[in-house]
Amino acid sequence: MRSRALTAALLPAAAAVVLLAGGVTGRLAGAGWDLARWVVSGTALVVLVVGLVVAAVVARARPAVTPTVELSEKSAPDLYRLVRDLAARLDVPAPSAIALTPDCDSWLEDRSHPAVRGGGGARAAESIRGGTAPVLVIGSPFLWWMRVAELRAVLAPVVAGTGPAAHPDTAAARRFVRGLDAALAIAAKPGQGVVRRLALLPLGRISRFLLGACREHITQLERGVAAAASERAQAVDYGLRIAAQEQVGLAYAGWDRLLTRVALPAWRMGRWPARLDAGVVSALTELSRRDRLADGFASRLGERPACDLLEEPGAVDEAASLLAARLFHGGPAAAGPDWSPVDWQAYPEEVVDRKWRTEAARLHRVLDRLGARRSGGDRTGPTLARVMDHLAAEAIALTGAPGPDDGRSDEERRDALAAGITAEAAREEAAAPTPVPVALGDGQEFMDGGAWSGDPLPVFPIQPPRTGRDLLADHVTAMVCCAAVDTAGAAPGLDWLDGPSLLVDGVRRGDLAGPVLSLVEDGDPGPLRGWLTEMGVRPEKPVRLV
Repeated sequence: MRSRALTAALLPAAAAVVLLAGGVTGRLAGAGWDLARWVVSGTALVVLVVGLVVAAVVARARPAVTPTVELSEKSAPDLYRLVRDLAARLDVPAPSAIALTPDCDSWLEDRSHPAVRGGGGARAAESIRGGTAPVLVIGSPFLWWMRVAELRAVLAPVVAGTGPAAHPDTAAARRFVRGLDAALAIAAKPGQGVVRRLALLPLGRISRFLLGACREHITQLERGVAAAASERAQAVDYGLRIAAQEQVGLAYAGWDRLLTRVALPAWRMGRWPARLDAGVVSALTELSRRDRLADGFASRLGERPACDLLEEPGAVDEAASLLAARLFHGGPAAAGPDWSPVDWQAYPEEVVDRKWRTEAARLHRVLDRLGARRSGGDRTGPTLARVMDHLAAEAIALTGAPGPDDGRSDEERRDALAAGITAEAAREEAAAPTPVPVALGDGQEFMDGGAWSGDPLPVFPIQPPRTGRDLLADHVTAMVCCAAVDTAGAAPGLDWLDGPSLLVDGVRRGDLAGPVLSLVEDGDPGPLRGWLTEMGVRPEKPVRLV
């Protein structure tokens, strides 16, 4: 396809040369031939200029580079040794460098493009080491959950791909496609002026056309490379690879739960758990304990974990955790006053309790704006009773007197409260100050932000869409938990799979969602009142808010 594109660019120039030569020799003389020479020569000049510009952009455009935590050989000598030994067993070139990604996947990434080498600074140039071997990117959860033998088995087919990657034709094809992709990204970049967009229009159309023409070819190429790598890796730990693949699926499930239910609540309030990879071990151990399908997996923990291959696993975990926060939530590149790390031991008090009280305070602010009534003990401070009275179906309308359409009034009242909470949360998020980054600490040396620091974040948002009723249920749950902590001696806790949890007498209570939904969705306070009575919670007592 590249040769055909070159041919198409040179064809008008070739025709112009023929016409010019014919004019010089007198064989193609006459007014018609003169006009043809001017038209074809002008067309050839335009096509050549456009072709040269496109070729230059494709050659110099900076292909997308996956955000990673780079590992130098000094920081992980045993891991480098394992990968090199694996490459020797497979009879393929060793990867040029190793990097970690905060995700459950592993792959080879070509970073030998000239623009990447030139624009990434000394560290990027060092990672290439002047060769064509790609970088091995390893999912950081694998290092903490998998044992050393399992990691080697999982990496075998990945490392085997360095053989085909070193083939000149394969490398050239990949560079061409990545260059086209980067050129298309330049042409489609949002926020450009009208003149620049018009100037880049031919670049975008040509790049898109060539990518479409190459799609089937590059798909077949990658399938062939994957098949060849898998076949080459058959002889390395084949039996163990089957068991290791089961651990890949388990790690993915635990990692997803940890990010969405544990890390996300912290990220939303400007805190980022600094040991996510260590947390995934706790989450998967808990999953193994609960899930009968995972029986026996926890017994593996007696074997050597793959994170022992790192010199400073804590610092690497911190860097990977910060990168995860950037990728999935959009936090800044370094810690700061409004973006600080939190240890797992402090998570219940500094994240869970603060989250509950922040949401409870927002709930009462919205109730104040809606004119929700205060009565009895509610006059001295915010109470759970006020919330329940406002949402209950038997509550009177906002005017203070029973209305003829109590059912419709109740539904509108709940919808108004949900809409008010949604708007309040959106305003607070928009008004949040931009965090000021400061030095991260020991883990900063592992970060590689140069290749992607200008990209919009988050790159891979995991925050699921939440309806107004979902937010209302979350806020009512937070208010119930605050009342339980302040009036019944309960405590905030952390569940590795479900996130923030309420502990009563040291035991996690997971039966609160149903009663809250009965109140929020149906206006039925009965189940929640029964739950509060069982727990000894006094809804008429004021609670402490932030």
